[in-house]
Amino acid sequence: MRATDSREFEHIRETLFELLDKKRIKLLRQTLEEMNEFDVAEFLSEIEPAKMAMIFRMLSKEKGAEVFANLDVGEQEFIINSVSDTELGDIIEELYVDDAVDMMEELPANVVKRVMRAATPDTRSIINQYLNYPENSAGGIMTAEFIDLKKYMNVKESIARIRRIGEDKETIYTCFVTSSDRRLEGVVTVKELLLANDDDVIEDIMDRNLIYVSTTDDRETVTEKFSDYDLLALPVADSEGRLVGIVTVDDVIDVLEQEATEDIEKMAAITPSDKPYLKLGVFEIWKNRIPWLMLLMVSATFTGIIITSFEDALAVQAVLMAFIPMLMDTGGNSGSQASVTVIRSISLGDIEFSDIMEVIWKEIRVAVLSGVALACATFAKILLVDKLIMGNPEVSFLVSLVVCITMALTVFCAKFVGCTLPMLAKKAGFDPAVMSSPFITTIVDAISLLIYFSVAKILLHI
Repeated sequence: MRATDSREFEHIRETLFELLDKKRIKLLRQTLEEMNEFDVAEFLSEIEPAKMAMIFRMLSKEKGAEVFANLDVGEQEFIINSVSDTELGDIIEELYVDDAVDMMEELPANVVKRVMRAATPDTRSIINQYLNYPENSAGGIMTAEFIDLKKYMNVKESIARIRRIGEDKETIYTCFVTSSDRRLEGVVTVKELLLANDDDVIEDIMDRNLIYVSTTDDRETVTEKFSDYDLLALPVADSEGRLVGIVTVDDVIDVLEQEATEDIEKMAAITPSDKPYLKLGVFEIWKNRIPWLMLLMVSATFTGIIITSFEDALAVQAVLMAFIPMLMDTGGNSGSQASVTVIRSISLGDIEFSDIMEVIWKEIRVAVLSGVALACATFAKILLVDKLIMGNPEVSFLVSLVVCITMALTVFCAKFVGCTLPMLAKKAGFDPAVMSSPFITTIVDAISLLIYFSVAKILLHI
């Protein structure tokens, strides 16, 4: 069923609320059954809990499972607590395995126990198997609902098999050819089957150039495969090369969203959370932020120590204090530009640690150009604004020269730090996003002050 645009959905939403208010339940149920499951979930999330449970129970078993998979975890928990064990069992059996596993990982332990009791032994076994895969692995996001064919089958037999078992599969467009012991031998698409003759054998039309991942591979490896090869489905094999599941493109989109959110949070010095912002409590938000703030506060004390150690110099040339914020901010921004560029390239697989010298050489050239441009602009700004317009008599040519030299050297060091730290972090096994703006800014602040006061002591003899 097609999704609706925002204006169309708003009109349908008003109609649904009108039917609900007038208690025209039969027409309401019929309308919901014809809607896209995502839109139904959106509607259910907007009504009061008691009515949400009532309307959900009106849906057919198949539609209810599709809608359930699109609800937030909190809403899923409420539905689970509102239905009988039999109804809950029907929901679990209709869910795709990957959706059921995602739900299990988010629900409270007592709710998970009830869900597992309601599931059939086979489903319970599969879910337990998936839950045992490493976190963020291909095995954790795959689904067991796929079409498998045999190479000795002909096209007519294959299409008949797809029609027979395809209704409950995650995707039927990409079919995987397996041996008697479930080893992956090839892949064939429905397009190829439809364009072939009925008597053609699968072995003759299947693609033997297999692209697959292992159950223990990181999910970032999965996203790279989809991006590199423009896949709709990717097979997942166990340690013995047997096909155990597939990852579909909709799962990859969810992974990309989660990875992007996680990187953004790390780059902002926040502990990542799986919950949406509005679902987070104040204490939980505080808990995610305060450790990083504490760490950055302690690390920022180095800048205070540096300033304190040069108090005598500042007493002689107090005007130097006025330019500290500009130098520190410019250095921090320069470092952040380099780090964000490198972190993004690492995440896309564009650069590896072996490219570090090439990256450094490129950033050095950028730093020289940026440093010279900023130093010239700073010199003009100091003479025109600080000396002529503001009329500050303490701003001399030598003071201007100190600030400009420091600006150029600070930008150079900031670019160097910004491009190397993420790559070193990746090499050491850390997430490069951790070495992002807050940390790099703190490091560059300290470096810029050391450069500033060192240059000032040499040129101003203080």
